[in-house]
Amino acid sequence: MVAINSMNHNLIESFRRLKEYCEIENFKGWDPYDGLNSRIFQAIPFLRKSALCRLVVIQGFKRCPINLRRLFLVPKDYNAKGIGLFLSGYCQLYYAVTKNPELEPLIGNSEKIKEYIYKLATLLIDLRSKGEYHGACWGYNFDWQARRLFLFPKYTPTVVATNFCATALIEAYEITHCDLYKDVAITSAEFVMHDLHRTPLGDGFIFSYSPLKGNDTVFNASLLGSRLLTYCYKYTKQRKYLDAAIASIKACVSGQREDGAWRYGMLPIQSWVDSFHTGYNLDALADYRKLTKDNSFDINIEKGLQYYIDNFFETDGSPKYYDNQKYPIDIHCPGQLLVTLSRLGKINEYHELVEKVIDWTILHMQSKRGYFYYQLKKGISSKIPFMRWSNAFMFNALATYINAIQQKSII
Repeated sequence: MVAINSMNHNLIESFRRLKEYCEIENFKGWDPYDGLNSRIFQAIPFLRKSALCRLVVIQGFKRCPINLRRLFLVPKDYNAKGIGLFLSGYCQLYYAVTKNPELEPLIGNSEKIKEYIYKLATLLIDLRSKGEYHGACWGYNFDWQARRLFLFPKYTPTVVATNFCATALIEAYEITHCDLYKDVAITSAEFVMHDLHRTPLGDGFIFSYSPLKGNDTVFNASLLGSRLLTYCYKYTKQRKYLDAAIASIKACVSGQREDGAWRYGMLPIQSWVDSFHTGYNLDALADYRKLTKDNSFDINIEKGLQYYIDNFFETDGSPKYYDNQKYPIDIHCPGQLLVTLSRLGKINEYHELVEKVIDWTILHMQSKRGYFYYQLKKGISSKIPFMRWSNAFMFNALATYINAIQQKSII
């Protein structure tokens, strides 16, 4: 247990303000990609039906540093992935205060935290995507237009959202012992197995991002599918889930470069290497190893982590988006570091770096109201309080780190 007087008070106060903000907002908010939820846009048929117009609106709302959402009547709403991240964060908090009761006056008592776990888990089950899918799955609360003019209708399930939501329900089950949470979550394995496409690569295959055509070649999406299948295997012992998870992992590690880096995807237009998607890859491999006790991919984890640490963080604690470019600094970049090192058990080893990154992020990317900014750019930055992208992500990241340091002797 870490004594309160040895903890980073900047961290605790930052988290307290973020938690208060999110609870006051009841976990509802805007998203970088929710421009098509504009009631004005939806009321104009020729705009709504034009792929080019949809793309312009989404990118315009996403890139504009001024928040246009109130003006164009974009409502605040629940986002399933955001709720999953909040649920995971409260589960982390529950473990933290149970281990260290001194935290309760600062971040809440265990019974109140448990109430939020029940509330968010129930909400998350209600937010499941409706449709002819083989298992529970989740998507986003907005239509999304890809740059290749491909439309994802709102609530189209994705493997990324489903991974975060289903594993959060499993975490909630571990605390509450409510069988409903586990029972719903493990059905999501059937969504991954039967509703996603498979692109052959090496000795395995890549899971698609969604049941729709397109985005079939993304490493982090496939690895998150493997992560989810591994969780479901733990509770069902169905070998087909483990076999599919391993096949996806084998394909994705075959795409890892010799220096440890992963490109975003297999296609030439997906050749960049970025910070938080690298972290997603490492998370998935770390959880696979933890849940299966299989060390077959240790070298991939070691090489990937070294590349991650060496290429995405400056000496002053500022994070980089790309391995060859600092800006835009996205809030996912510092947040993911806390999750990845916690999952890999590397908090002690990189404690000095983590503390620098936390202090830099709080100083440069947190508002006085407690919420975190979306991105910092060389020019005018976007400081809009996006609930899923910025605040749910940082809520889970900080809660994960607070829990992790209760298990370490960090001074």
